[in-house]
Order: sequence, then structure tokens, then C-alpha cells
Amino acid sequence: MTSPDTQNISAVKISSFFLLTDITLTSALLSVKFFTTPRENAAEQMATNPAKPPGQTAKMKKDESLLGKLGGTLVRKKKLKEVSDLQAEGKNTINAPLLHPGPELLPEDMLLEENSEKTILDPTSREDLNFKDLQKVLIDWINSELEEDRIIVKDLEEDLYDGQVLQKLFEKLSGHKLNVAEVTQSEIGQKQKLQTVLEAVNGVLRPLDWSTEWSVDSIHSKNLVSIVYLLLALAIYYVAPIRLPEHVSVKVIVIKKKEGILQTAHVTKQLTSTTTDMMIGRSERDAFDTLLDHAPDKLNVVKTSLITFVNKHLNKLNLEVTELESQFADGVYLVLLMGLLENYFVPLYNFYLTPESFEQKVHNVSFAFELMQDGGLQKPKARPEDVVNLNLKSTLRVLYNLFTNYKNSE
Repeated sequence: MTSPDTQNISAVKISSFFLLTDITLTSALLSVKFFTTPRENAAEQMATNPAKPPGQTAKMKKDESLLGKLGGTLVRKKKLKEVSDLQAEGKNTINAPLLHPGPELLPEDMLLEENSEKTILDPTSREDLNFKDLQKVLIDWINSELEEDRIIVKDLEEDLYDGQVLQKLFEKLSGHKLNVAEVTQSEIGQKQKLQTVLEAVNGVLRPLDWSTEWSVDSIHSKNLVSIVYLLLALAIYYVAPIRLPEHVSVKVIVIKKKEGILQTAHVTKQLTSTTTDMMIGRSERDAFDTLLDHAPDKLNVVKTSLITFVNKHLNKLNLEVTELESQFADGVYLVLLMGLLENYFVPLYNFYLTPESFEQKVHNVSFAFELMQDGGLQKPKARPEDVVNLNLKSTLRVLYNLFTNYKNSE
């Protein structure tokens, strides 16, 4: 059975044969002389070819000879070009399976130095619905955070590669201003800004031994996987008020150049796991981490002690707590508890008595933290968002801080 490559080459050869045949027939038709009488033929020649001087006739014959030679050269060059094109097409057909072992690679993907490698997203993963959903969640979160700056992100690759949006996002989340130029158009300026932003991000994550899956070059080259990894790290560390899709993974193509030969491999990258697993390692470990990891059976003893402590005071307002993580999540009980512990009434206009939105709950918890600091307590290690997100360890840390300072209070 004839292979597809051989059939393609044969088809090109047949096409070239018919092309040459058509040119030959056309030339033959143009050279045909119609039959006329001798008198008509002589009259026609006299009308179209008037008498010329002998010298001019010799010159014309010389010119015609030159044109004939030139025409023959052009025809030969055309035939050689057709043969060359035919050979090139056959060579490409034979080598095509070797050049494209998997998904189609762009020319810039092939430009690698010796022993260097490049990672690109597999086209099938780009169309994955879970991955698209994750991108949408991250985009909505960025737009919500940067709404006051009137920044609207539509595409993670095109809008974040130059560092401008990443700079604004980190400044908003961390509360620290970065010393970088506001607008940079040149590639060098963009990479310098990215370097500053990523150094600041890595500095925050370094104590937690966070695995960095991004770099200046990968972000600037619009590597979507690296950009998503960076945004996930920021969202998890700063406890973004969003619900990330769980168990999202993508396939990437790793291209490596070794001894002048490009080698490709398919690797699966896990972007998200469960919400609980993603939160592990975000904050510094303390006694509660040890308690949960090594003595979970004693956790109920601690919770019972804290519940007894808070109810001792909240019962004065006919309030009772049975679930620590859920009943303190909106911040109302925290605010009221601080007023009871410090023996003052908290005006109702300072907090939301029946909070509905996430922002209102965060406001309440933040206000309770301020009251704690006003009472001489250290600022809680937990973030208000942690408590609102029903993070048990964060809630235990806050309440234990109150317990150690007010356990003898009546």
C-alpha cells in the first residue's frame, strides 16, 4: 500500500506535468499560421511589415536572437524552481511527523539555548472548563480588589505580564508601597518592575517555604501557568474572599534542548487541591498547630474551656455559644464580648448587628481587633478574613488570647 507521503509527492509531480503540457499546447496554438492565398499573404506581410533598411533588419534579427536566449533561460529557471519546490514539499511531508510530535508548537517555542528548557500550556488544558473557571474567579477577584484604581482585567496573560497590575494588587493586599515607576513601556523597564514585585512577593512567602513556580521571564513571556500559580499564592496567603475551584490541574509541555536536539515531555501540574490543604502553611505554626497535628483528641478539651469562658460573660446578655468557629464568624459576638470584658457599652452604629455581606463581617471582626488593642492586648496574629472564613485555628487563637488576659475577670 502506498504511503500518504508518496501519494502527496506523486500528486505534485502529476500537477507539474499537466502545467508544462498546458504551456506547450498554448505555445503551439499561438504559432499556427492560418491558410491564406499567396496574394492575401503578401498583402498582409506588406501591411504589417513595411520595408526596412538592410542594417535595421540585421539589428532586429540580433535582438530577436537575444530575446530567444533570454526566454529559454527563464523557462529553464522556472523548471528548476518547480523541481526544487517539489523536492522541498516531499522533504517536509516526510519530516512533518518528526517535527510535530504532539500539539502544534510555535517557532518561538523552538528557540532555546543548549541545556535550557521552556514550559508551555497544552492546548487541551487551555480549554479545560475547570481551568477556565479558576481563571474567571481570579480575574473577578483582581477587579474587585482594584476597583478603586479603575483597573479592569480581562485576560491574565495580556494584562499581567508587564507587572503594572501585579504591582497594584500586591500594594493593595500588603498595604506597602513599592518603589517602582508607575508606567513602563520598554521591555527592560517592565522586567525591572516585575523583578521588584516578585522580590516583594517572595519575601513575604519565603518564611513559609512556599514553592515558587514563577519567575520574571516566565511572567513576562505570558506563561499562563506561572501567572496563575502567582495569583493563587497571593489569594491564599492574603485569604482572598473567594472560593477557589478544587482539584484543578493542567498539562504542560516541557521542551528541553540537549546536544542540539529538542526533547519534549508532558507533565501534569496541580494548581489547586482542597480548600483546607491550600490553607496549610499560610501562617506561622504555634501551639494550636501542634495540638491539631499531634493531639487532636485534646482539642475538644480546649474548645470546652473556651466555650465556658465566653458564655460566662455572654450569658449576661442572654447569649450562648455552642460552636466557636461558626458563631464568632460574623464578628458580632466578638464585639459584644469585648464590651463585657472591658465593662463598657459598644454603640450599635459602630458595627453591623446583623451583617449580611462578607465585607460587613470583616468590618465587625476588624473592629473587635481594634477594641482588643485599645484594651492593651497585642494585635491578633489571625486576620479578620480568617475568622470570617470559619478557620477554626484562627478563631481559637483569638479567643485563647482573650482567655489568657481575662480568665480571672468576673
